[in-house]
Amino acid sequence: MAVRYPKLIGISCCQKAFGVFGMVNHAASDTYVRAVDQVVGAVPILIPANGKCADVSTLLDRLDGLILTGSRSNVAAEFYGGPPQISDDAPEDPARDQVTLPLVRGAIERGLPVLAICRGLQELNVALGGTLHQRLQEMPGKIDHSTPMQAHGPVRVGKAHFIAIRPGGVLDTIVQSTRLAVNSLHNQGIQRMARGLLVEARAIDGTIEAISGTGRGYLLGVQWHPEYDFDRDIASQRVFESFGAAVRGV
Repeated sequence: MAVRYPKLIGISCCQKAFGVFGMVNHAASDTYVRAVDQVVGAVPILIPANGKCADVSTLLDRLDGLILTGSRSNVAAEFYGGPPQISDDAPEDPARDQVTLPLVRGAIERGLPVLAICRGLQELNVALGGTLHQRLQEMPGKIDHSTPMQAHGPVRVGKAHFIAIRPGGVLDTIVQSTRLAVNSLHNQGIQRMARGLLVEARAIDGTIEAISGTGRGYLLGVQWHPEYDFDRDIASQRVFESFGAAVRGV
């Protein structure tokens, strides 16, 4: 009888300064780990943001799926030909980008399921050749998509606006709705979408809120954070359930 090993899900980390001395750590929110534990039903593996030292090929050989996490940091402008970012409230993390961009390209080539969340959606677009708006909140005609500066968690990560979902598309099939209330905690957004991607949802101001891939395998990017409320929001739970089903091949 063949031995069945548990599925391994890579979760991208960021470089972040911790402690009184600001030492560099590699970190991902506990919410992603819990979503993999409780909904995906797999083993979460944290992928360090170790830049050019990352062994992407070995990671791809071992992983059964990939989650690109959200983050306060932005995708570095050098990777999509954008102007230098000068705002202090939008730090970059090029060491993470040096890991995740080739990792997502390799995952897609191998047909590994990929779930890209917030910053992850932006990484996915850049990895395939797309570009980004850097600060949506400063663009004419755009609503403010950035994080509400509220200490009270339920307000900070609560539903912020509605999105319109493409009828009959991948996301509609997953969440079983063409209209959804989502949270909103990002500065960047898709400017030019990469080839090989489809728009699955938009905000009222036209901002792309979800994308899928045109090729084989599971490839979904969402601009909001379903990991914040997967334990109480059915749509958020269904996103992780769909990813888990793809990882298990069912």
